[in-house]
Amino acid sequence: SKPENSGGTSSLVPKEKTVKPQEKDQTSDAAPPNKSGHGTYVKVKKNKTQKKLESKQNSRKVTDYYPIRRSSRKSKAELKCEEQQHIDDLIANNVEDGLKVRYIEGKGRGIFADRDFQKGQFVVEYHGDLLQIAEAKKRETQYAQDPTKGCYMYYFSYLNNNYCVDATKETCRLGRLINHSKNGNCQTRLHDINGVPHLILVASRHIKAEEELLYDYGDRSKESIAAHPWLKH
Repeated sequence: SKPENSGGTSSLVPKEKTVKPQEKDQTSDAAPPNKSGHGTYVKVKKNKTQKKLESKQNSRKVTDYYPIRRSSRKSKAELKCEEQQHIDDLIANNVEDGLKVRYIEGKGRGIFADRDFQKGQFVVEYHGDLLQIAEAKKRETQYAQDPTKGCYMYYFSYLNNNYCVDATKETCRLGRLINHSKNGNCQTRLHDINGVPHLILVASRHIKAEEELLYDYGDRSKESIAAHPWLKH
C-alpha cells in the first residue's frame, strides 16, 4: 500500500550507484604519493610574463592608495603681482594707516610709526602735484620769494622724463611731513599705476612702533645746506 502523505512534498530516492575510483591518467605528470602518505610538492616554473605581472602588482606606487599632494605655494611672480595690486589699492584709496603726527621741540612736526613695519613694506605715499620740470621751476621761484614758506618739492626721473612732486601746499596727507636723516629708516621708490609714477616711501629696515619715520632727502647743494643746516645730518 502507498504511504500516507504527511503534507510534505514526496520525492523519489534514486537507487544507489556504485562509483568506481577514478583511474589514474597515464598522461598526468604529477608525482605519485610517497610512502609517508603525504603528497610530493612540485616546483612550478613561471615564465617571464607571469613574473612581470606579479612584479607590477607588488610594486604599486603610494599614489595608487593616496591622492597626489599638490603644492598650494604661490610663485614669486604671483606674490609680486599681489603686492603691486595691494599698493595700487592703498594709493587709490589714500590709505595712511599706522602713522601719527607729533610735534618735536626745535624741529617742528614729524611722523611716527603707530605699529611695526617690516623691511620693504609700503609706509606712505609722498602725495602732491605731479609736475613737468618747466612748471616745477616756476613754482620753486615763487616759493623762494616767501622765506616763511617751506619747499616740499621732490625731483626725480622716470622713463627718460624728469618730474617733480610738489607737496608744498598744506594738506592732511602725512608723507610730506616725514623729516630728513642721512641714516633714515625709509627710502623713496617709484610705483607705476597705469603709466603714472607715484612717489612712495617703504621701510628700509624693520621699524618698531613709536619710532620716528625718516628718509634721506638727497639734497647736498651748498645753497640748500646753507639755508637748511639740518640737511648735513
